[in-house]
Amino acid sequence: MEAAAEEPKKRSLTVAPFECAWDEQFRFTEAGRGCVAFEASAQNDVTLVFREQLGSQHYHYKMDTTRHYTVILGSHRNKRLKIEVDGRTVVDQAGVGLCRSSAFQSYWISIYDGLISIGEGRHPNNNLLFHWLDPDPNRNVQYVGLSSWDKHVGYRNISVLPSAPRNSILWSQIQYACAERHGDGSVHTKHQPEPKDGCQQRVLADFLECWDFSDAVFLVGAERKAVPAHKIVLAASGDFSFTFMDGSAIELPSVSYPVLHSLLEYIYTGSTQVAEYRLNSLLELGLQFKVQPLVKRCEEILDCLTKMDNELSASSKNLEVSSSGPQTRRFDHFPFKAPVNAQKIKHFHESGEHSDINIYTSGQGLVAQAHKLVLSLWSMPFAKMFTNGMKESRASNVFFEDVSAEAFSLLLQFMYCGELKVDNRYITSELVQLLLLSDQFGITILQFECCKRIMEFLSEDTVCSVLQAVSSIPSCKLLEEMCKRNFAKHFDYCTTACTDFVLLDEATFKDILQHGDMTVTSEERVLDAILTWCMEACDTFCWNSVDKLLSTSTPEQLFGERLTAINALLPSVRFPLMQPSVLQLMEKSNLAKHIQLFRQSVAEAVEFSNAGPWMPTTIKCERFLHRRSSYRELQYISDGDNNGVIYYAGTSFGKHQWINPVLAKNITVMASSPNSRYTNPKALVSKNYQGTCFAGPRDENGKKCSWWMVDIGEDHQLMCNYYTVRQDGSTTFMRSWVFQGSMDGENWTSLGVHEEEQTICQPGQFASWPITGPSALLPFRFFRLALTGPATGMSNTWNLCICFLELYGYFR
Repeated sequence: MEAAAEEPKKRSLTVAPFECAWDEQFRFTEAGRGCVAFEASAQNDVTLVFREQLGSQHYHYKMDTTRHYTVILGSHRNKRLKIEVDGRTVVDQAGVGLCRSSAFQSYWISIYDGLISIGEGRHPNNNLLFHWLDPDPNRNVQYVGLSSWDKHVGYRNISVLPSAPRNSILWSQIQYACAERHGDGSVHTKHQPEPKDGCQQRVLADFLECWDFSDAVFLVGAERKAVPAHKIVLAASGDFSFTFMDGSAIELPSVSYPVLHSLLEYIYTGSTQVAEYRLNSLLELGLQFKVQPLVKRCEEILDCLTKMDNELSASSKNLEVSSSGPQTRRFDHFPFKAPVNAQKIKHFHESGEHSDINIYTSGQGLVAQAHKLVLSLWSMPFAKMFTNGMKESRASNVFFEDVSAEAFSLLLQFMYCGELKVDNRYITSELVQLLLLSDQFGITILQFECCKRIMEFLSEDTVCSVLQAVSSIPSCKLLEEMCKRNFAKHFDYCTTACTDFVLLDEATFKDILQHGDMTVTSEERVLDAILTWCMEACDTFCWNSVDKLLSTSTPEQLFGERLTAINALLPSVRFPLMQPSVLQLMEKSNLAKHIQLFRQSVAEAVEFSNAGPWMPTTIKCERFLHRRSSYRELQYISDGDNNGVIYYAGTSFGKHQWINPVLAKNITVMASSPNSRYTNPKALVSKNYQGTCFAGPRDENGKKCSWWMVDIGEDHQLMCNYYTVRQDGSTTFMRSWVFQGSMDGENWTSLGVHEEEQTICQPGQFASWPITGPSALLPFRFFRLALTGPATGMSNTWNLCICFLELYGYFR
C-alpha cells in the first residue's frame, strides 16, 4: 500500500505576458507587514504587485487606480530594478536585481510599514540588494500578485512569511513558521530552529500561576490551596484588594480552584474554558473582582443559552469564554492584551504603583520604579537576570553603569506603552543609545523600530555616530549598509565637516572607501581622509600638511598603532586620476620617502600619466578608472563666464552648441510672482542683458519675500561653491538676501547669508560670491536666491531685480 503521507510537490506556475496570478494564500498575515520568498526564471520583468485586495488573472498594475506597490526585477530589458507606488516610479536603479532565464533564481521581498527590502536567496535579510522607505507608507497592502510584462515568467517555491521584524532583524535568531504553498493549494508549515541567545519575546500566559515575580497569592477553598498571581496584572484587569500588610493573602474559602483557574486564565491569556455548571460561579467571581470584560462575556453566554431554552445543567461540557476586545495596531507585539487594560499598565509605569524593582543609572540616580514581570515579558536577558540566582533576582534595586538615563527611560516607556515616542525629525543620541539597549536586552521589535526611524531621518551630520553604534550589532546590517552608502555618497562632507569618522573601525572605513557609490570631488580628498583617520586627528589634515609633519616626526610617531592600516587603505586612492603637477609633488614628498606603498602608487600613476593612451592593459584596473558617481568640476573664473552649471545645461551637458536651457527643458526656473513680460524665467538664464527683470513679492508664513529658484533636474546635483548675479537696468539694488539649496524644493539649507551687503551699486553690474564651509560640500538639486529685507529705492523695494544667475561647483 502506498504511503498516504507522501509530501506534495511544491507549487510552481508560469505567468503569461501581461497577466497576474493571485491566490488567497498569497496574503500577509498582517496588513502592511510581510515577506514573500520565491524562485523565478525569466528574461526580464519579474513583477510582484502588493495591493489591498485580490486582483484578477487579467489584472495589470499599469491599469490599477487603487493604492499598491509594484516591484520589477529586470526592468528595461533586464537592466534595472524598479519600484512603483500607485503607478509612479520612485526607484529606478541600474544593474540591481537582474533576472536569469537559464535557471531559477531565488529572491525575497519584505515590506514593513513602507520599508521595502529586496534580496537574493531563500533567507530574508541575507544578500540584501536594495531597500527603500516610503515616506507615506501604505499600511494596508496584504495580497501578493505574481505578474509579468511582455514575456512568460516562471515562479516556484513561493512562501509568504510573517511580519518584517522577524524577517528583517535577527531573522536567523527568531522562531518563525515558513508557509510553503503546494500544488493542491494546501499549506505545509515548516518550523525553524529555536531562537538563539534567548531573544524570543515571552507572553503573559507564560506567567499564569507562576511563582516567578508573583506578589499576590490566592488561598482557595477549604484546603487553602495557594495560587500565585501578579498585582500589576490583576490591578490592570479589575478591582482586587491587596492586604499584605498583616501577612494575609486574598482568601476565597467558598471558591473552587477550577473556577479561580478559569478567572486567572482569562486574565492572563484572554480566553478560558469552563465547565457549563461552573459558569455562574465564574460570573460571580468576575463580579466580585469587577473584571468587566469577563462579566459581560459570561452574561452574553447565559443570555444565549436562555434564548435557546437551554438551561445550565450539571454537565461537565466545556464552554469557551474569550475576550473580543479590540486591539489597536500598536499592540501587535504588546504583551498585555484584553482584558488587561493597557492604559492602566501605562499608569502603573508613571506612578510606580505595585513596583518591585528600582532602576538606577550612573550619574542620574533613580530612573524608574518598574515591574520585573513587565521587563521579563519583553526581554529574556532581563528575565534571566531576575530568576537565575543573580543578586538582581533577590534585590529590589538594580544599577546600570555607562547607560544614558534618557535612553533607558525611552526603553521602559516602550515596554509599558508599546510605542516608540521620540521626535521624528531628528536622530538624537538617545535614539542611537536606545538602539544599543534594545540589542543588549534582546527587544527585537524595539530594535526594528529604532532602525526604521534612523533610516528615515538619516543625514550626513548623523551618519558617523549611527555607524559607530550599528557596526557592533550584527543584526543591523541593513542599517549599517545604508549608513555606509550615505557616507560614501557624501564623502567630502562627512570627512570635512567634523572628524568623527576617525572613530570608525578599520573594516568599516575600508568598506566606505571601496563602496560602489563613493562620490568625491577629487582623489586628494580620499588621501586626506585616509591620513587623517590613520593619525586619529581631531582636525582634518591635507596630505601636504601631513607631509610637513613627517619632516620632524617618524611614521611610527605620527600614525601610532594605525601605521599598518595605511597599506590596507592606500589602494583605495586612485592616484592615476590626480593632476600630473600634484603627482610630481608627491614623488618628492616625505610620504613617498617613508611609506613604500605610497611611493609605488605615485610612481605607477606618473607612468600612467606619461604613457597616456598607450597603456591599454591597465585600463581594466579599477584604480585607473573614474568613479561611477564622481562630480564634474565647473569652476568660477570670472563674472559672466561660460563655465557655470546653467551654461553647461544649455549645451545639454556638453552635447551641442548653447541654447537657452529653459527652452531646452534641461532646467526649470521659477519666481515668487507669476510669469509676465518682466518676470520671465527664460530671461534669467539667457546671456542677454535685460533692462527690466524681477521677481515680485509674495507672503509666505506671514512674511513678505521675493525669490528666484532654479531646478537643475531630477537626475542632477550640484555642490555649489560660487554663484554670480547681474543687476537689471533698475536702481533697486538688493541689500539683504539668502542663497539656499534644497533636495526637494521644500526644506532649505542656507549656503550664504547677506545682511546689508553693499556690493551691487550700478545698473547692469555683475557680482559674485563664494560659498565656504561644510555647506559647500553638500549636493543639492534646487537653488534659491531670496530677499530677506527690502532693496534700495523709493518704490517696489521688495522686487528682486536681477537679470542673470549662474552657479558653479561640483556637478553630476
